[in-house]
Amino acid sequence: MTDDLFAKPAPAVNAASIRVGIGGWTFAPWRKNFYPGGLVQRRELEYASRQLRAIEINGTFYRAQTPAVYAKWAAETPEDFVFSLKAPKSITEGRRLADSTAAAKHFITGGLAEFGARLGPILWQLPPSRVFDQDDLAAFLDTLPRELDGRRLRHVLEVRHDSFLCEPYLKLARAQGIATVFTDSTNYPSMADVTGAFVYARLMRSQSDIDTGYPPTALDGWARQAKVWANGSDPADLPHIAAPAPQAESRDVFVFFISSAKERNPAAAMAMQARVDAG
Repeated sequence: MTDDLFAKPAPAVNAASIRVGIGGWTFAPWRKNFYPGGLVQRRELEYASRQLRAIEINGTFYRAQTPAVYAKWAAETPEDFVFSLKAPKSITEGRRLADSTAAAKHFITGGLAEFGARLGPILWQLPPSRVFDQDDLAAFLDTLPRELDGRRLRHVLEVRHDSFLCEPYLKLARAQGIATVFTDSTNYPSMADVTGAFVYARLMRSQSDIDTGYPPTALDGWARQAKVWANGSDPADLPHIAAPAPQAESRDVFVFFISSAKERNPAAAMAMQARVDAG
């Protein structure tokens, strides 16, 4: 194994960037179709971060890590790489959100600063059982830190109950400047209304019988969609609750291939990123 495998530079990231990635970096089938043969497991993050622009860390959904672990992950990745972190489910599940504000602050201040500029969006995934409660959600969002060590934090909500598909939620999220996940899935509600300063999409329809997870025409379409978002538009051809948001100057865009035929997701992410970077 030579370090030539780790020398692939990531393309330059523009002011309004499009980053395409996957969830996590440890998955046994990837050792057959993504990671080079003979690559030791401890170098998998190092390799993955040089093929992709971003990774959504799912391990933190089950428990927060120590500052030393966050620092280690950051040190293994290129300077322009970005991590998204899924917040612990102990915060978003099983109690009123308003009762979890202290735990949310502790998660953020408990070591995330170790990522430095590599810290991307913090994903707050709500369970399918949580219905929209405007007062409870507002109380939670009101207390979320917006900065960490002088760096602006980016928060994104993934809502999984149909009760969130309403204008009161849309108004609240926009007032708070909190992004909402666009979920491409048959299992969860989907809304493409732009509610924050960036766009965060989770694509969950990859197929095991397609080498790139998605058909080429579908990847072409998502690449075009990502560029429209990045250019500040809110296209009406995706599911919306209300009229599209006004034209913005530009937006950062994060697209993750998640779940479904997980073994195909790295190939899907790289194929879509190549389309985006081709202009």
